[in-house]
Amino acid sequence: MATFSEVEYYFHSQLSELYDKVEIQNFYFLSCEQVVGLTRMQVQLSKEISLEETQLQKIYSIVNQLQKQQPIQYILGETEFYGLRFLVNENVLIPRQETEELVHWIIQDFKNKTDLQILDIGTGSGCIAVSLAKFLPLAKLHAMDISQHALELASENANRNSVSVLTYKYDILKSNIPAFDEAVLFDCIVSNPPYIRASEAELMNQNVLHFEPHLALFVTDEAPLLFYESIANFAQLYLKRDGAIYFEINEAFGKEVVALLERKAFKEIVLKKDLNGKDRMIKAKK
Repeated sequence: MATFSEVEYYFHSQLSELYDKVEIQNFYFLSCEQVVGLTRMQVQLSKEISLEETQLQKIYSIVNQLQKQQPIQYILGETEFYGLRFLVNENVLIPRQETEELVHWIIQDFKNKTDLQILDIGTGSGCIAVSLAKFLPLAKLHAMDISQHALELASENANRNSVSVLTYKYDILKSNIPAFDEAVLFDCIVSNPPYIRASEAELMNQNVLHFEPHLALFVTDEAPLLFYESIANFAQLYLKRDGAIYFEINEAFGKEVVALLERKAFKEIVLKKDLNGKDRMIKAKK
């Protein structure tokens, strides 16, 4: 048997060489929340209460996986995004704060609109599509991905958050027409496509590099804008006149993505920085 206080000490003693104190403390609280079902405040008020043996074994397993630098979100199988809970696994990227900012931008732009058709390209866990469906309840959400596993998870996340999202298996780099359930033009197309150059891999955290799906992360150094080009071409066909396209981008290619959209006759192009002051999002109209 061990008390919460002893378990907390165990987290720090086992993980201090790999993570900073704040991160370890967050791991501890997240683990206790899932394994024991207590909030952070409840855990804080239960320092001298003992955990059950089955709970301790689960805790030890989590710490063991953290020692291998597996992302806590994959270990626990879920994460939070834009105030909602999402299931995640090794088939999809872990949602990030920068993408929350992109979602917020779209919600603010469309919150007073009705009869919307919105498409998320490369949906992964469905975090963008599901969040937009939740906070733009008058919109009809569609989501594409090349991965059937990702689409199944996105559908599960939609059900989990009590929204409807239509999903399609589609490779945006191919020219065949997706099998939409209906003839549709979109008011909004959004994508957070692969945008990290292969040469940037050595700069990445090991837990990202070794555990998150490379298919959703990397592009070649020779064609870093490959997905933006294909999605822009797609948008020329499937975006309504005056409809908007939104991208999350590599901070190193803001001007290049703007130039690409200009060449394809998009208008009212806005390059926006994230909360860290990096070029991260682009909006343009058809």
